[in-house]
Amino acid sequence: MRRLLYFKLLFFVGFIAQAQSNAVAIRRTLLDAGSPTVLVAAHRAVHNVHPENSLQSIEAAIKLGVDIIEIDVKVSKDGIPFLMHDRTMDRTTTGKGDPEQFTWTQLQQFFIIDKGKKTKLKIPSLHDALDLAYGKILIDLDLKTDKIAEVVSVVNKTNSKDFVFFFDSDYDVLSRVQQCDKDFMIMPRAYSVQQTDSAINLFDPPVVHIDFSFYTTQCVELIRSSNARVWINALGDPDKDLKEGREKRALKNLLQHGASIIQTDEPALLLGALRKEGLHH
Repeated sequence: MRRLLYFKLLFFVGFIAQAQSNAVAIRRTLLDAGSPTVLVAAHRAVHNVHPENSLQSIEAAIKLGVDIIEIDVKVSKDGIPFLMHDRTMDRTTTGKGDPEQFTWTQLQQFFIIDKGKKTKLKIPSLHDALDLAYGKILIDLDLKTDKIAEVVSVVNKTNSKDFVFFFDSDYDVLSRVQQCDKDFMIMPRAYSVQQTDSAINLFDPPVVHIDFSFYTTQCVELIRSSNARVWINALGDPDKDLKEGREKRALKNLLQHGASIIQTDEPALLLGALRKEGLHH
């Protein structure tokens, strides 16, 4: 019996170590801006199969082999961070109104709505999401709240600091995050080459989120010169090309100037396309 327990313990420790090594390896690649690997980020996790911002969609992303999940974070009236995108909860739950005006207990009375249909799922907390993802995948926290202290507290409690980066277009919010811990990974969103330069000087980020309107070689070289990666979205036409079998056209548009992280609503298709070209392992 003692020997059996010993081997079970060894197996459990080995399993945990292997799971953690996945995220460690992804983080190492993320921080190596010169790596040829193109990282894939699943927008609101695998929400084309499971409800957006749900634990089920996160688990699916992990099994799929995605590098990063993007999830949206709000904070309840009594200080509990949870996952939700919209300003109101009308579209994605059976509740109505601004979810940040409800306590966590009140929010747990509602059910998630997926593609117009009520499910048996409840709104997940950020704590549960980070516990599920811990050591297996990187997490892009899209801040839909100005209650930064509560979010940072959960990141610290779950020991997720090395696997999380904070995203916002509000540089005041990102500055507050960085004030909490200068070693937090930050991803600012820029809307021009000039703003990209400002973001780099302000945050020295490992990733900068840009748009197609100024996705140029000049902009990419500016970001790469600071040893950072370029994040671009496939949401829209590139994802449509992937769905309709035009993989080469999708990749050409997404990679033409050197973007190295792609956010998509079609993670399985994008992973397959990149692997065919030897750009993802």
